[in-house]
Amino acid sequence: MNESHRFPESFLWGASTSAYQIEGSPLADGAGPSIWQRFAHSPGRTINGDTGDVACDHYRRYRDDVALMSELGLQAYRFSISWSRILPEGTGRVNAGGLDFYARLVDALLAANITPNATLFHWDLPAALDDRGGWLNRDVAEWFGEYASIVFAALGDRVPMWATLNEPWVVTDGGYLHGALAPGHRNLFEAPIASHNLMRAHGMGVQAFRAEARIGQVGLVVNLEPKDPASSSAEDAAAAQRGDAYMNRQYLDPVFKGGYPDEMRDIFGMAWPDFPSDDFALIGQKLDFVGINYYTRGVVRDDPLALPVRIAYVRQPEHAYTETGWEMHPKSLTRTLLWVTERYGRIPLYVTENGAAFYDAPHAIDGVVHDPLRVWYYREHLKACHAAIAKGADLRGYFAWSLLDNYEWSLGFSKRFGIVHVNYDTLERTPKSSALFYRDVIRSNGTALDAQ
Repeated sequence: MNESHRFPESFLWGASTSAYQIEGSPLADGAGPSIWQRFAHSPGRTINGDTGDVACDHYRRYRDDVALMSELGLQAYRFSISWSRILPEGTGRVNAGGLDFYARLVDALLAANITPNATLFHWDLPAALDDRGGWLNRDVAEWFGEYASIVFAALGDRVPMWATLNEPWVVTDGGYLHGALAPGHRNLFEAPIASHNLMRAHGMGVQAFRAEARIGQVGLVVNLEPKDPASSSAEDAAAAQRGDAYMNRQYLDPVFKGGYPDEMRDIFGMAWPDFPSDDFALIGQKLDFVGINYYTRGVVRDDPLALPVRIAYVRQPEHAYTETGWEMHPKSLTRTLLWVTERYGRIPLYVTENGAAFYDAPHAIDGVVHDPLRVWYYREHLKACHAAIAKGADLRGYFAWSLLDNYEWSLGFSKRFGIVHVNYDTLERTPKSSALFYRDVIRSNGTALDAQ
Protein backbone atom coordinates (compact mmCIF):
# COMPACT_ATOMS: atom_id res chain seq x y z
CA MET A 1 0.00 0.00 0.00
CA ASN A 2 1.19 3.51 -0.79
CA GLU A 3 1.80 5.11 2.61
CA SER A 4 2.01 8.73 1.51
CA HIS A 5 -0.60 9.79 4.06
CA ARG A 6 0.86 8.01 7.07
CA PHE A 7 0.71 10.32 10.10
CA PRO A 8 3.35 10.54 12.84
CA GLU A 9 3.23 7.48 15.11
CA SER A 10 2.31 9.64 18.12
CA PHE A 11 -0.58 11.35 16.30
CA LEU A 12 -3.76 11.36 18.40
CA TRP A 13 -7.09 10.42 16.80
CA GLY A 14 -10.27 11.45 18.58
CA ALA A 15 -13.77 12.90 18.45
CA SER A 16 -15.41 15.82 20.23
CA THR A 17 -18.70 16.68 21.93
CA SER A 18 -19.91 19.25 24.45
CA ALA A 19 -21.93 18.96 27.64
CA TYR A 20 -25.20 20.74 26.86
CA GLN A 21 -25.32 19.29 23.35
CA ILE A 22 -25.28 15.62 24.37
CA GLU A 23 -25.69 15.06 28.11
CA GLY A 24 -29.35 15.76 28.79
CA SER A 25 -30.53 15.74 32.44
CA PRO A 26 -29.21 19.30 32.85
CA LEU A 27 -30.58 19.69 36.39
CA ALA A 28 -29.85 16.16 37.62
CA ASP A 29 -28.09 15.32 40.88
CA GLY A 30 -28.02 18.84 42.25
CA ALA A 31 -26.92 20.74 39.15
CA GLY A 32 -27.90 24.37 38.67
CA PRO A 33 -29.32 25.82 35.45
CA SER A 34 -27.01 27.25 32.80
CA ILE A 35 -27.68 30.14 30.44
CA TRP A 36 -28.41 27.54 27.76
CA GLN A 37 -31.02 25.87 29.92
CA ARG A 38 -32.63 29.29 30.31
CA PHE A 39 -32.21 30.34 26.67
CA ALA A 40 -33.53 27.09 25.20
CA HIS A 41 -36.66 27.32 27.37
CA SER A 42 -37.34 30.91 26.26
CA PRO A 43 -40.01 30.94 23.53
CA GLY A 44 -38.77 31.70 20.03
CA ARG A 45 -35.08 31.24 20.75
CA THR A 46 -34.53 27.83 19.16
CA ILE A 47 -35.90 26.00 16.13
CA ASN A 48 -39.06 24.10 17.10
CA GLY A 49 -38.47 25.16 20.70
CA ASP A 50 -35.90 22.35 20.99
CA THR A 51 -34.01 22.09 24.28
CA GLY A 52 -31.16 20.03 25.66
CA ASP A 53 -33.33 18.46 28.37
CA VAL A 54 -32.76 15.00 26.89
CA ALA A 55 -30.33 15.64 24.01
CA CYS A 56 -28.50 12.30 23.51
CA ASP A 57 -29.03 11.23 27.13
CA HIS A 58 -25.26 10.79 27.44
CA TYR A 59 -25.51 11.61 31.17
CA ARG A 60 -27.16 8.22 31.67
CA ARG A 61 -25.74 6.36 28.67
CA TYR A 62 -22.10 7.40 28.89
CA ARG A 63 -20.85 3.83 29.46
CA ASP A 64 -22.49 2.68 26.23
CA ASP A 65 -21.03 5.70 24.43
CA VAL A 66 -17.54 4.93 25.71
CA ALA A 67 -17.97 1.37 24.45
CA LEU A 68 -18.97 2.81 21.06
CA MET A 69 -15.86 5.01 21.04
CA SER A 70 -13.77 1.93 21.71
CA GLU A 71 -15.42 0.04 18.85
CA LEU A 72 -14.53 2.90 16.51
CA GLY A 73 -10.92 2.83 17.69
CA LEU A 74 -10.89 6.34 19.13
CA GLN A 75 -7.69 7.08 20.98
CA ALA A 76 -9.02 10.26 22.63
CA TYR A 77 -12.35 11.84 23.51
CA ARG A 78 -12.83 15.57 23.88
CA PHE A 79 -15.78 16.58 26.05
CA SER A 80 -16.75 19.62 28.06
CA ILE A 81 -17.62 19.98 31.71
CA SER A 82 -20.79 21.78 32.74
CA TRP A 83 -19.78 24.53 35.17
CA SER A 84 -23.22 24.57 36.77
CA ARG A 85 -23.07 20.83 37.49
CA ILE A 86 -19.98 21.50 39.61
CA LEU A 87 -21.01 24.84 41.11
CA PRO A 88 -24.80 25.26 40.92
CA GLU A 89 -24.52 28.93 41.95
CA GLY A 90 -21.39 29.43 39.84
CA THR A 91 -19.21 29.94 42.91
CA GLY A 92 -19.12 28.68 46.47
CA ARG A 93 -20.87 25.40 47.21
CA VAL A 94 -19.48 22.40 45.30
CA ASN A 95 -21.98 19.83 44.06
CA ALA A 96 -20.48 16.39 44.63
CA GLY A 97 -23.01 14.77 42.28
CA GLY A 98 -21.71 16.78 39.35
CA LEU A 99 -18.08 16.04 40.03
CA ASP A 100 -18.90 12.35 40.46
CA PHE A 101 -20.40 12.16 36.98
CA TYR A 102 -17.25 13.44 35.32
CA ALA A 103 -15.07 11.25 37.55
CA ARG A 104 -17.05 8.20 36.38
CA LEU A 105 -16.76 9.29 32.76
CA VAL A 106 -13.00 9.81 33.06
CA ASP A 107 -12.55 6.43 34.75
CA ALA A 108 -14.57 4.72 32.01
CA LEU A 109 -12.46 6.36 29.32
CA LEU A 110 -9.20 5.38 30.98
CA ALA A 111 -10.43 1.82 31.43
CA ALA A 112 -11.07 1.72 27.67
CA ASN A 113 -7.60 3.16 26.96
CA ILE A 114 -9.12 6.39 25.61
CA THR A 115 -7.36 9.64 26.53
CA PRO A 116 -9.73 12.15 28.20
CA ASN A 117 -9.50 15.68 26.80
CA ALA A 118 -11.65 18.04 28.89
CA THR A 119 -12.81 21.58 28.10
CA LEU A 120 -13.80 23.70 31.08
CA PHE A 121 -16.14 26.07 29.26
CA HIS A 122 -18.16 25.29 26.13
CA TRP A 123 -20.72 28.13 26.28
CA ASP A 124 -22.92 26.97 29.21
CA LEU A 125 -22.26 29.64 31.85
CA PRO A 126 -24.16 29.09 35.11
CA ALA A 127 -27.37 31.15 35.03
CA ALA A 128 -26.60 32.36 38.55
CA LEU A 129 -23.47 34.07 37.24
CA ASP A 130 -25.33 35.58 34.31
CA ASP A 131 -27.62 37.15 36.89
CA ARG A 132 -24.49 38.83 38.29
CA GLY A 133 -23.41 40.16 34.90
CA GLY A 134 -21.87 37.06 33.40
CA TRP A 135 -19.03 37.80 31.01
CA LEU A 136 -19.62 41.53 31.43
CA ASN A 137 -18.51 41.43 35.07
CA ARG A 138 -14.73 41.62 35.59
CA ASP A 139 -15.14 39.31 38.57
CA VAL A 140 -15.99 36.49 36.15
CA ALA A 141 -12.27 35.80 35.67
CA GLU A 142 -11.92 35.03 39.37
CA TRP A 143 -15.12 32.97 39.33
CA PHE A 144 -13.71 30.93 36.46
CA GLY A 145 -10.41 30.51 38.26
CA GLU A 146 -12.22 29.17 41.32
CA TYR A 147 -14.19 26.70 39.19
CA ALA A 148 -11.07 25.61 37.32
CA SER A 149 -9.17 25.00 40.55
CA ILE A 150 -11.95 22.75 41.87
CA VAL A 151 -12.06 20.68 38.68
CA PHE A 152 -8.29 20.40 38.41
CA ALA A 153 -8.04 19.30 42.03
CA ALA A 154 -10.65 16.60 41.42
CA LEU A 155 -9.59 15.32 37.99
CA GLY A 156 -6.15 16.75 37.31
CA ASP A 157 -4.41 13.51 38.26
CA ARG A 158 -6.21 11.55 35.53
CA VAL A 159 -6.94 13.94 32.66
CA PRO A 160 -3.84 14.75 30.59
CA MET A 161 -5.37 17.30 28.19
CA TRP A 162 -7.30 20.41 29.16
CA ALA A 163 -8.71 23.42 27.36
CA THR A 164 -9.86 26.51 29.22
CA LEU A 165 -12.39 27.92 26.71
CA ASN A 166 -14.01 26.72 23.53
CA GLU A 167 -14.50 29.35 20.81
CA PRO A 168 -14.67 32.64 22.73
CA TRP A 169 -15.52 34.36 19.44
CA VAL A 170 -18.81 32.47 19.19
CA VAL A 171 -19.68 33.23 22.82
CA THR A 172 -19.30 36.95 22.17
CA ASP A 173 -20.49 37.30 18.59
CA GLY A 174 -23.54 35.10 19.06
CA GLY A 175 -24.29 35.83 22.70
CA TYR A 176 -23.53 39.52 23.14
CA LEU A 177 -23.45 41.16 19.69
CA HIS A 178 -26.09 39.43 17.54
CA GLY A 179 -28.28 37.71 20.12
CA ALA A 180 -28.58 34.38 18.31
CA LEU A 181 -27.03 32.41 21.18
CA ALA A 182 -27.24 32.52 24.96
CA PRO A 183 -27.54 34.86 26.77
CA GLY A 184 -29.16 36.54 23.76
CA HIS A 185 -27.85 40.11 24.02
CA ARG A 186 -27.48 42.51 21.10
CA ASN A 187 -25.18 45.29 22.20
CA LEU A 188 -22.16 46.75 20.40
CA PHE A 189 -20.65 48.03 23.64
CA GLU A 190 -20.95 44.73 25.46
CA ALA A 191 -19.14 42.57 22.90
CA PRO A 192 -15.57 43.82 23.47
CA ILE A 193 -16.03 43.65 27.26
CA ALA A 194 -17.29 40.08 27.10
CA SER A 195 -14.41 39.06 24.83
CA HIS A 196 -11.82 40.63 27.09
CA ASN A 197 -13.24 39.02 30.22
CA LEU A 198 -13.30 35.64 28.47
CA MET A 199 -9.60 36.05 27.75
CA ARG A 200 -8.89 37.13 31.32
CA ALA A 201 -10.77 34.07 32.53
CA HIS A 202 -8.66 31.94 30.21
CA GLY A 203 -5.54 33.34 31.85
CA MET A 204 -6.89 32.58 35.31
CA GLY A 205 -7.70 29.05 34.16
CA VAL A 206 -4.14 28.48 32.98
CA GLN A 207 -2.80 29.77 36.29
CA ALA A 208 -5.12 27.41 38.14
CA PHE A 209 -3.91 24.52 36.00
CA ARG A 210 -0.27 25.25 36.80
CA ALA A 211 -1.14 25.35 40.50
CA GLU A 212 -3.49 22.36 40.74
CA ALA A 213 -3.11 19.84 37.92
CA ARG A 214 -0.58 17.12 38.44
CA ILE A 215 -0.23 15.79 34.90
CA GLY A 216 -0.84 16.94 31.39
CA GLN A 217 -1.15 20.04 29.28
CA VAL A 218 -3.42 23.04 29.00
CA GLY A 219 -4.44 25.05 25.96
CA LEU A 220 -7.03 27.34 24.39
CA VAL A 221 -9.48 26.32 21.67
CA VAL A 222 -10.39 28.88 19.01
CA ASN A 223 -12.45 28.67 15.84
CA LEU A 224 -10.54 30.01 12.87
CA GLU A 225 -11.87 30.90 9.45
CA PRO A 226 -9.52 32.40 6.87
CA LYS A 227 -10.99 35.38 5.08
CA ASP A 228 -10.44 35.85 1.36
CA PRO A 229 -11.42 39.04 -0.50
CA ALA A 230 -14.19 38.57 -3.07
CA SER A 231 -12.39 40.78 -5.59
CA SER A 232 -9.06 42.47 -6.20
CA SER A 233 -10.36 45.83 -4.96
CA ALA A 234 -8.66 47.62 -2.09
CA GLU A 235 -12.01 47.84 -0.31
CA ASP A 236 -12.51 44.07 -0.35
CA ALA A 237 -8.92 43.47 0.73
CA ALA A 238 -9.46 45.76 3.71
CA ALA A 239 -12.73 43.97 4.49
CA ALA A 240 -10.93 40.63 4.55
CA GLN A 241 -8.36 42.07 6.96
CA ARG A 242 -11.11 43.36 9.25
CA GLY A 243 -12.83 39.99 9.18
CA ASP A 244 -9.57 38.22 9.99
CA ALA A 245 -8.84 40.56 12.88
CA TYR A 246 -12.34 40.21 14.31
CA MET A 247 -12.67 36.45 14.08
CA ASN A 248 -9.13 35.09 14.17
CA ARG A 249 -6.52 37.47 15.54
CA GLN A 250 -8.74 38.94 18.28
CA TYR A 251 -8.34 35.82 20.42
CA LEU A 252 -4.77 34.77 19.58
CA ASP A 253 -2.93 38.10 19.40
CA PRO A 254 -3.52 38.93 23.10
CA VAL A 255 -2.21 35.49 24.09
CA PHE A 256 0.91 35.52 21.92
CA LYS A 257 1.53 39.16 21.05
CA GLY A 258 0.35 41.04 24.13
CA GLY A 259 -2.46 43.07 22.62
CA TYR A 260 -5.44 43.21 20.29
CA PRO A 261 -5.21 43.79 16.52
CA ASP A 262 -5.20 47.44 15.49
CA GLU A 263 -8.31 46.87 13.38
CA MET A 264 -10.45 46.26 16.48
CA ARG A 265 -10.66 49.98 17.30
CA ASP A 266 -11.73 50.71 13.73
CA ILE A 267 -14.37 47.98 13.88
CA PHE A 268 -15.93 49.00 17.20
CA GLY A 269 -15.20 52.72 17.18
CA MET A 270 -16.28 54.41 20.38
CA ALA A 271 -17.46 51.05 21.74
CA TRP A 272 -13.86 49.78 21.94
CA PRO A 273 -12.52 50.34 25.49
CA ASP A 274 -8.98 51.01 26.65
CA PHE A 275 -8.15 47.85 28.57
CA PRO A 276 -5.73 47.89 31.53
CA SER A 277 -2.26 46.96 30.33
CA ASP A 278 -1.78 44.62 33.29
CA ASP A 279 -4.56 42.39 31.92
CA PHE A 280 -2.36 41.22 29.06
CA ALA A 281 0.19 39.64 31.37
CA LEU A 282 -2.65 37.52 32.74
CA ILE A 283 -4.02 36.70 29.29
CA GLY A 284 -0.57 35.83 27.94
CA GLN A 285 0.06 32.78 30.14
CA LYS A 286 2.27 30.22 28.42
CA LEU A 287 0.23 27.53 26.66
CA ASP A 288 1.11 23.93 25.94
CA PHE A 289 -0.99 23.80 22.77
CA VAL A 290 -3.62 25.60 20.71
CA GLY A 291 -6.77 23.79 19.63
CA ILE A 292 -8.15 24.86 16.26
CA ASN A 293 -11.76 24.34 15.27
CA TYR A 294 -12.00 24.60 11.51
CA TYR A 295 -15.13 24.25 9.38
CA THR A 296 -14.96 26.64 6.43
CA ARG A 297 -13.42 29.74 4.94
CA GLY A 298 -15.13 33.08 4.31
CA VAL A 299 -15.04 34.96 1.01
CA VAL A 300 -15.99 38.53 1.87
CA ARG A 301 -16.64 41.90 0.30
CA ASP A 302 -16.83 45.35 1.78
CA ASP A 303 -20.30 46.27 3.02
CA PRO A 304 -20.50 49.60 4.88
CA LEU A 305 -23.99 48.77 6.17
CA ALA A 306 -23.03 45.45 7.82
CA LEU A 307 -21.97 46.83 11.16
CA PRO A 308 -19.70 46.58 13.00
CA VAL A 309 -17.22 44.60 10.86
CA ARG A 310 -18.59 45.96 7.56
CA ILE A 311 -18.23 42.72 5.61
CA ALA A 312 -20.64 40.57 3.63
CA TYR A 313 -20.08 36.94 2.72
CA VAL A 314 -20.09 36.05 -0.97
CA ARG A 315 -21.27 32.58 -1.94
CA GLN A 316 -18.97 30.87 -4.44
CA PRO A 317 -20.67 29.49 -7.54
CA GLU A 318 -19.94 25.86 -8.36
CA HIS A 319 -18.57 25.23 -4.84
CA ALA A 320 -20.20 22.73 -2.49
CA TYR A 321 -21.79 23.87 0.77
CA THR A 322 -22.98 22.07 3.89
CA GLU A 323 -26.46 22.15 5.41
CA THR A 324 -25.35 25.09 7.58
CA GLY A 325 -24.35 27.07 4.49
CA TRP A 326 -20.61 26.63 4.98
CA GLU A 327 -18.35 26.24 1.97
CA MET A 328 -16.37 23.01 1.91
CA HIS A 329 -12.80 24.19 1.39
CA PRO A 330 -10.26 21.66 2.72
CA LYS A 331 -7.18 23.50 1.42
CA SER A 332 -7.97 26.35 3.79
CA LEU A 333 -7.43 24.00 6.73
CA THR A 334 -3.83 23.57 5.59
CA ARG A 335 -3.57 27.35 5.24
CA THR A 336 -4.99 27.89 8.70
CA LEU A 337 -2.58 25.51 10.42
CA LEU A 338 0.39 27.07 8.62
CA TRP A 339 -0.83 30.60 9.32
CA VAL A 340 -0.97 29.94 13.07
CA THR A 341 2.51 28.42 12.92
CA GLU A 342 3.96 31.34 10.97
CA ARG A 343 2.30 34.10 13.00
CA TYR A 344 2.59 32.73 16.51
CA GLY A 345 5.49 30.28 16.38
CA ARG A 346 5.73 26.52 16.11
CA ILE A 347 3.42 25.77 19.04
CA PRO A 348 1.87 22.28 19.23
CA LEU A 349 -1.52 22.27 17.49
CA TYR A 350 -4.56 20.03 17.55
CA VAL A 351 -7.54 20.18 15.22
CA THR A 352 -10.07 20.02 18.03
CA GLU A 353 -13.17 20.22 15.82
CA ASN A 354 -13.73 19.55 12.15
CA GLY A 355 -16.89 18.23 10.57
CA ALA A 356 -20.03 19.02 8.62
CA ALA A 357 -23.80 18.91 8.76
CA PHE A 358 -25.57 17.13 5.93
CA TYR A 359 -29.00 15.67 5.40
CA ASP A 360 -28.61 12.05 6.46
CA ALA A 361 -30.86 9.13 5.61
CA PRO A 362 -33.32 8.60 8.48
CA HIS A 363 -32.74 4.86 8.66
CA ALA A 364 -29.85 2.42 8.46
CA ILE A 365 -29.27 0.12 5.51
CA ASP A 366 -27.47 -3.10 6.46
CA GLY A 367 -26.77 -1.65 9.88
CA VAL A 368 -25.15 1.58 8.65
CA VAL A 369 -26.47 5.08 7.94
CA HIS A 370 -24.76 6.07 4.70
CA ASP A 371 -23.34 9.62 4.50
CA PRO A 372 -21.04 9.80 1.45
CA LEU A 373 -20.69 13.59 1.52
CA ARG A 374 -19.38 13.49 5.08
CA VAL A 375 -16.94 10.74 4.13
CA TRP A 376 -15.63 13.00 1.37
CA TYR A 377 -15.43 15.93 3.76
CA TYR A 378 -13.37 13.99 6.28
CA ARG A 379 -11.13 12.41 3.66
CA GLU A 380 -10.18 15.74 2.12
CA HIS A 381 -9.72 17.57 5.42
CA LEU A 382 -7.55 14.79 6.82
CA LYS A 383 -5.41 15.03 3.70
CA ALA A 384 -5.20 18.77 4.37
CA CYS A 385 -3.96 18.03 7.89
CA HIS A 386 -1.29 15.72 6.51
CA ALA A 387 -0.20 18.42 4.04
CA ALA A 388 0.15 20.93 6.88
CA ILE A 389 2.41 18.56 8.81
CA ALA A 390 4.53 18.02 5.70
CA LYS A 391 4.90 21.80 5.37
CA GLY A 392 6.04 22.31 8.96
CA ALA A 393 3.00 22.61 11.25
CA ASP A 394 3.42 20.81 14.60
CA LEU A 395 0.00 19.17 14.36
CA ARG A 396 -0.33 16.44 16.97
CA GLY A 397 -3.92 15.27 16.78
CA TYR A 398 -7.34 15.47 15.15
CA PHE A 399 -10.81 15.36 16.70
CA ALA A 400 -13.86 14.83 14.49
CA TRP A 401 -16.94 16.91 15.24
CA SER A 402 -18.99 15.29 16.35
CA LEU A 403 -19.10 11.81 17.80
CA LEU A 404 -22.91 11.92 17.94
CA ASP A 405 -25.69 13.78 16.22
CA ASN A 406 -26.66 16.26 18.89
CA TYR A 407 -28.40 19.44 19.98
CA GLU A 408 -27.07 22.09 17.62
CA TRP A 409 -27.72 25.10 19.90
CA SER A 410 -30.33 27.51 18.50
CA LEU A 411 -30.74 25.22 15.47
CA GLY A 412 -32.06 22.53 17.81
CA PHE A 413 -32.04 19.05 16.32
CA SER A 414 -32.42 20.29 12.73
CA LYS A 415 -28.75 19.78 11.76
CA ARG A 416 -26.76 16.57 12.14
CA PHE A 417 -22.98 16.70 12.54
CA GLY A 418 -22.40 13.24 14.02
CA ILE A 419 -20.40 10.36 12.65
CA VAL A 420 -22.88 8.29 14.68
CA HIS A 421 -26.58 8.67 13.92
CA VAL A 422 -28.91 9.26 16.88
CA ASN A 423 -32.60 8.43 16.59
CA TYR A 424 -34.06 11.21 18.75
CA ASP A 425 -37.20 9.17 19.46
CA THR A 426 -35.47 6.02 20.69
CA LEU A 427 -31.95 7.43 21.29
CA GLU A 428 -30.54 4.43 19.43
CA ARG A 429 -27.01 4.99 18.12
CA THR A 430 -26.08 3.76 14.64
CA PRO A 431 -22.64 4.29 13.06
CA LYS A 432 -22.62 6.16 9.78
CA SER A 433 -20.32 5.26 6.95
CA SER A 434 -18.19 8.24 8.02
CA ALA A 435 -17.63 6.54 11.38
CA LEU A 436 -16.48 3.35 9.68
CA PHE A 437 -14.26 5.35 7.34
CA TYR A 438 -12.74 7.22 10.27
CA ARG A 439 -12.23 3.91 12.08
CA ASP A 440 -10.21 2.67 9.11
CA VAL A 441 -8.16 5.87 9.02
CA ILE A 442 -7.34 5.47 12.70
CA ARG A 443 -6.44 1.79 12.35
CA SER A 444 -4.09 2.59 9.48
CA ASN A 445 -2.75 5.81 11.01
CA GLY A 446 -3.85 7.62 7.89
CA THR A 447 -2.89 5.29 5.09
CA ALA A 448 -6.53 4.41 4.43
CA LEU A 449 -6.62 7.87 2.81
CA ASP A 450 -4.31 6.60 0.07
CA ALA A 451 -6.91 4.21 -1.32
CA GLN A 452 -9.17 7.08 -2.32
